[in-house]
Amino acid sequence: MSELDDWRKRIDEIDQELVKLLNERSGCAVEIGHIKKKLNLPAWSPEREAEILRHVVKSNRGPLDDAAIRRLFERIIDEARSLERHAMDAHGSATSATGRAPEAPGQDQGASPSGRGPRGSGKSGEREE
Repeated sequence: MSELDDWRKRIDEIDQELVKLLNERSGCAVEIGHIKKKLNLPAWSPEREAEILRHVVKSNRGPLDDAAIRRLFERIIDEARSLERHAMDAHGSATSATGRAPEAPGQDQGASPSGRGPRGSGKSGEREE
């Protein structure tokens, strides 16, 4: 196996771990959505989002710069908020029998809290907090 193949294999392994962790994080968001519905709280918590972004940027050691980490986590948070909204939906469960959200990721019908539309521009400087 070549050095390039070795690195690609490592990336594939990391990708699998990322998928596992992102789905684990998403499961937490679904549960939070259920709790927020019981407590009649909104899906979007700007203070919590700002706290998460501060935390991940503070823990960043590179080689990704802070702006890249922020953009990645803004996207992760947007997807989590979509799952929370589905969990809060009056129709009940946020997942089907397959364990997947009833709509494809990114199909959230409402505008994001930043007002940039459903998914936003991806530019970190435009986000409201």
